[in-house]
Amino acid sequence: MAVSLGLVVTAVVLLHRAPGWLDGGPAAFLVEPVGGDVLRRGFRLLNDASFLWIFLPFFGFELLRYFLKQRLGRDLLGDMAANALTFGGFLVFEYGMYFLFAAGLYEAVWSRASLPRLPVNPLSIAGAVLLADLLYYWEHRFTHHTALGWATHTVHHSSPHFNLSVAYRFGPFDGFFPLFFSSLPLVALGFPPVLALQAEIFVQTFQTILHTEAIGRLPRPLEFVFNTPSHHRVHHGANERYCDRNYGGILILWDRLFGTFEPEVEPVRYGLRHPIRTNHPGIVFFHGLQRLGRQLRATPGTAARLRLLVSPPA
Repeated sequence: MAVSLGLVVTAVVLLHRAPGWLDGGPAAFLVEPVGGDVLRRGFRLLNDASFLWIFLPFFGFELLRYFLKQRLGRDLLGDMAANALTFGGFLVFEYGMYFLFAAGLYEAVWSRASLPRLPVNPLSIAGAVLLADLLYYWEHRFTHHTALGWATHTVHHSSPHFNLSVAYRFGPFDGFFPLFFSSLPLVALGFPPVLALQAEIFVQTFQTILHTEAIGRLPRPLEFVFNTPSHHRVHHGANERYCDRNYGGILILWDRLFGTFEPEVEPVRYGLRHPIRTNHPGIVFFHGLQRLGRQLRATPGTAARLRLLVSPPA
């Protein structure tokens, strides 16, 4: 964690000083201002429109692949339908959270609690994405190592299949933890709210294509630096050696740096150690919260219940 804080501080200091160092030089384009409209259009293409130009064509390819392999059965189709419905439920919770309090939090942090504001330029955009990826690593690790986080994130890991539709299999509060681990900290560091939010979403978007068995190992330099389908298959594995590994978003370097990396060396068994064995969307969506609720009711005392929330899920 100390290494992460050092990286964050160093990055912010460099971003603040870069305009003075680069202005007038050959790399001056890195600190040229980027207008708000350009930023929104760019991220709209990379984030909002990604469903059209990433998910739909590649998911069509995956369906054809399943068909040719004679794996397109009722259970798989039911799982895909559950994934779509949980995504719809997630959006209801996500937009409700944003309009109820998240929008106000962004404004409050930006106007009262942020460091000196950073200009929006190519360098600060790259810095926002890099830091969002680092913060995502720790947020992702938190959701695996605490009962509170796992109660919602378990939904994403509960599918026994692995394809692009699983990328959209979210729990009710999967948008809650990124708000406090990534988006708001970036705003507090001086990144404009629209940039902080879009950087965090871009990290999530990158992972869409990672949810596939159709792509094998990539060239070694890419596998060393970036998160890849091979690395993310490991993350979704219930195999003993694969549990709680490969938390990275865009870069797998964080896992290598913080000791949570595991290569894909044996066939992956997807899903949970204790499978839920159903495609009922209501059960899929709420089973983690229901389990946590039962644990809390069985735990006597307020202090013990609070400890339970931040204890490992087991």
